[in-house]
Amino acid sequence: MANQNQTDNPEITLLRISNRPEYQSLFFLLFLSIYLLTLLGNFLIVLLIRLDNHLLQAPMYFFLSHLSLADIIFVSTTVPKILINLMSQTQTIAFDECLTQMYFFLTSGNTDNFLLACMAYDRYVAVCHPLHYVTVMSHKCCLFLVSGSWIISGLHSLLYTLLISRLSFCTSMEIPYLFCDVYPFLEFSCSNTRHIKFLAQTEGVVDLLGPLAVIIISYALIFSTIMKIPSAAGKCKAVSTCGSHLAVVILFYSTISCLYFQPPSAYSAQKGTFISLLYAMVIPMLNPFIYTLRNQEVKSAIVRLLGRMRAFLR
Repeated sequence: MANQNQTDNPEITLLRISNRPEYQSLFFLLFLSIYLLTLLGNFLIVLLIRLDNHLLQAPMYFFLSHLSLADIIFVSTTVPKILINLMSQTQTIAFDECLTQMYFFLTSGNTDNFLLACMAYDRYVAVCHPLHYVTVMSHKCCLFLVSGSWIISGLHSLLYTLLISRLSFCTSMEIPYLFCDVYPFLEFSCSNTRHIKFLAQTEGVVDLLGPLAVIIISYALIFSTIMKIPSAAGKCKAVSTCGSHLAVVILFYSTISCLYFQPPSAYSAQKGTFISLLYAMVIPMLNPFIYTLRNQEVKSAIVRLLGRMRAFLR
């Protein structure tokens, strides 16, 4: 009975950030600051778009509000456990807690993936078919795309979570990431995992690369259209409408590629720690800054909101 319990509920150890105890407090303060800054930035984006009717009616910002919401869930799923482990000097996590973390981690990360594809399609319509933009990117269409992103991501994550919850494990697991993910479970399982691995190599790859294909095709058509614009000012204006989104896309998919598509021989604990931190903490923190620092519409919305707050306080 004890052996069965151990098999069904393995002890799970997450990757340690540093083996030097004197650095733990420093890392805790750094990661807590990043976490709070991420929450503040993304909450402000969501509130600003929801409170400003001009931004809310624009499809790009409607998608951005949901991207920020997904990032809030993403960091709140992974970072608190990292902070707890830093303070408690232990890297273990309960099996059920690990499955719950994995579900919300996969859901929010996958939703980011689909929303970035939706935003690329929005930029394609805006640049390549500006006269039909209002008709094509209607509020009904945006609701359909956003709802589909959340629902497909939730079902995708639920499928893998349920399949992994039925596996048995012979030994304790030491996951080479800072968070729970699908592939380490498959490596440590005593059960037959061929069907899950096949599913991950087919449905999982399509689920990840499908939105990326939409993004690549959209930007290929966008840049083809931009090259046909005769004036340099017109080209710069068209490029500026895509710059922020393109920067987020490059950051997001470059870290995913390093995390999931590198050969096992190229993996190292130090590299894994850095990439995990970049993916789980840094990118969600940077997204609000990328979309706001050079965005005049968002700056104008902030000014309007501050004006309304002053009027209310008077």
